[in-house]
Amino acid sequence: MGPGMGPGLRSPAGNFEPSLYTVKALLILDSLGQRLLAKYYDGTFPTAKEQAAFERNIFSKTHQTGGEIACLEGLTVVYRSSADLFFYVVGGCQENVLMLSAVLTCLLDALGHLLRKEVEKRWLLDNMEGTFLVVDEIVDRGVILESDPQQVIRRLSLRAPEPAAYGFVLFDYLAGGSERRDSGDTGQHK
Repeated sequence: MGPGMGPGLRSPAGNFEPSLYTVKALLILDSLGQRLLAKYYDGTFPTAKEQAAFERNIFSKTHQTGGEIACLEGLTVVYRSSADLFFYVVGGCQENVLMLSAVLTCLLDALGHLLRKEVEKRWLLDNMEGTFLVVDEIVDRGVILESDPQQVIRRLSLRAPEPAAYGFVLFDYLAGGSERRDSGDTGQHK
């Protein structure tokens, strides 16, 4: 990269310099175009008003088309719908479409595994915490971290706490161990 040049800027020869900052935004909209999840990774749309206008524009241009790739406002957008949701991955105009598509596929596959069914609005809203974790495992600050959904799922399963040993808790409750300790009763009668 030349001196004074940021990621993705033109070199003096007119070529774009390669950059790790591939993803500009990742969006999930419902069937009415309302935002369910939006992560913007650079200053392309700095205000909430500009982000909402971009989301309305992208939805109006893509919600009735059968394609998976669009060029809007000088950006490359890959998108897909699933039941009543629309998923978008946005990159720069010179971005590799295959890389953006890999992010989108990874997101849909990982969410499908997390929800254990087709990804739809009701299930997504019920599992929004997991959705944010999936997104954060795939992209961080615009840098693609992972495009293999199995690796994302494996990492998330390592983070999940083990469920409580209900058998032991139930046994302790039935045996009255926790009540005796709480009340200070030693089990002796006067």
